[in-house]
Amino acid sequence: MGRSESQMDITDSSTPRPKKQRWTPLEISLSVLVLLLTIIAVTMIALYATYDGKLFPPLSARLIQNMDATAEPCTDFFKYACGGWLKRNVIPETSSRYSNFDILRDELEVVLKDVLQEPKTEDIVAVQKAKTLYRSCINETAIDSRDGKPLLSLLPDIYDWPVATENWEQTYGISWTAEKSIAQLNSKYGKKVILNFFVGTDDKNSMNHIIHIDQPRLGLPSRDYYDCTGVYEEACTAYVDFMISVARLIRKERGLPIDENQLSLEMKIVMALEKEIANATTKAEDRNDPMLLYNKMTLAQIQNNFSLEIDGKPFRWSNFTNEIMSTVNINIPNEEDVVVYAPEYLTKLKLILTKYSARDLQNLMSWRFIMDLVSSLSRTYKESRNAFRKALYGTTSETATWRRCANYVNGNMENAVGRLYVEAAFAGESKHVVEDLIAQIREVFIQTLDDLTWMDAETKKKAEEKALAIKERIGYPDDIISNDNKLNNEYLELNYKEDEYFENIIQNLQFSQNKQLKKLREKVDKDEYVYSFLRCSFRKGRLISFADLRVSTVANIVLSAAKDRAAKAGECRVPASKEGRRMGACGLCYNQL
Repeated sequence: MGRSESQMDITDSSTPRPKKQRWTPLEISLSVLVLLLTIIAVTMIALYATYDGKLFPPLSARLIQNMDATAEPCTDFFKYACGGWLKRNVIPETSSRYSNFDILRDELEVVLKDVLQEPKTEDIVAVQKAKTLYRSCINETAIDSRDGKPLLSLLPDIYDWPVATENWEQTYGISWTAEKSIAQLNSKYGKKVILNFFVGTDDKNSMNHIIHIDQPRLGLPSRDYYDCTGVYEEACTAYVDFMISVARLIRKERGLPIDENQLSLEMKIVMALEKEIANATTKAEDRNDPMLLYNKMTLAQIQNNFSLEIDGKPFRWSNFTNEIMSTVNINIPNEEDVVVYAPEYLTKLKLILTKYSARDLQNLMSWRFIMDLVSSLSRTYKESRNAFRKALYGTTSETATWRRCANYVNGNMENAVGRLYVEAAFAGESKHVVEDLIAQIREVFIQTLDDLTWMDAETKKKAEEKALAIKERIGYPDDIISNDNKLNNEYLELNYKEDEYFENIIQNLQFSQNKQLKKLREKVDKDEYVYSFLRCSFRKGRLISFADLRVSTVANIVLSAAKDRAAKAGECRVPASKEGRRMGACGLCYNQL
């Protein structure tokens, strides 16, 4: 390891000076890191200094409020330190825990509610669309009047749900192929079952996008649940009952006979299949190192290395890939590079798939898609999830409709909602104050390079280039406030209707997936506001899984405590660099339920 700066400066005047050495790459990196930490510290101080204090009273006052001075600290120090907070705050029926983060989230959600429900004639088109989406979500009268009809009209597009229809083999089974079925859910709705195919940044070339193949997410919060014994037994039972309840509702609405034994038999097969898939996945704690996950190979090599057989037919990786990418008019040759994150999973999957029929596989895939949409249907369908939610999280009531809807709109129209939030609640000119401070720090840093006698000219030039290359992301992108046309164009393809919430959801799924797939032939936009998070999943205070994800949204940064749909799985997000995915970071995490 190279010497520190102080070691290089301290020399004996009686001895000859050693030959001047260049800085090593490590030393340059450490210097830049110090600069970044300085910027962050100054930023936090400036934001604190310019904030109006409404959400954050002085620290000393908050500490005193949270205490219970009547308690004897030597007897019950917890009550002495936290008794005041416990008296003032009760865990809501909709939550499995409550903390200062949840209080902050609640207050921020109120801001979102106010700005989304306020009609303004001067709103730009993008903002109008966000408010229309919100109104469609809270329009429970229209949602209830439609019952499950929106879902029923959609099912034929995904080869239907065998357990909830008659004569599936004759109607769909003849034309069914695994490549098309799995690809349709992915390309149209972004639902990744059995195989996780996605377009993302190349870990080893951050300027380019590349196709990734990974293990899928599961219906239950983590693979541990599929043990189905002990603390997980209730969750597994509730999960199967949830499947049966929804299948019963669909068959009833379609006017089909209901055979309880048959429903139970088929859904238990789905559970057995999903359990095998879960056990084939790699545990989250064994997926920490992105470089170990990185296995680049061509599409042709994937076909040779991971030959699958489904319903007695060979799985054609090229057909599967092009079924997905053809939706954005991109052809994928066999020479295309692909990153495989889960080779062990694909190897184990081969044996699993030979045990199950096309009907079994389609039952699983359709269920996983339907499961996500149940909460978007009528009250009857929503209530079918109650026992499942209680088994997982212990909550007995649903989140208030307006909260769920505010977060849903925020998660799908981030920049439009971000604009509303900034206009209503952002702390004055603090963003620009901090940007000016950073510019001055950078300028002084570059100026001081000339005074460093121990750094040669070439290294100084590299250090200056590095300092100038740093792109700070403070608060929000100016474009969402100043560039109406850009914001309107971002959501140009979206057209919502107030009485068609379900169709609005489907539209969002299609829009989001289409946008992501198109990136394959595009360079990574370095100016895009992209933040990296760890998503941490808990059960009863115990970390059960975590995963790295990237979020491109100002609202999710400003409202980092806000729930989104993923929060229903007992998840939360904490900032973390892509290279720093560590379970320890989840110690900062809190359950958002």
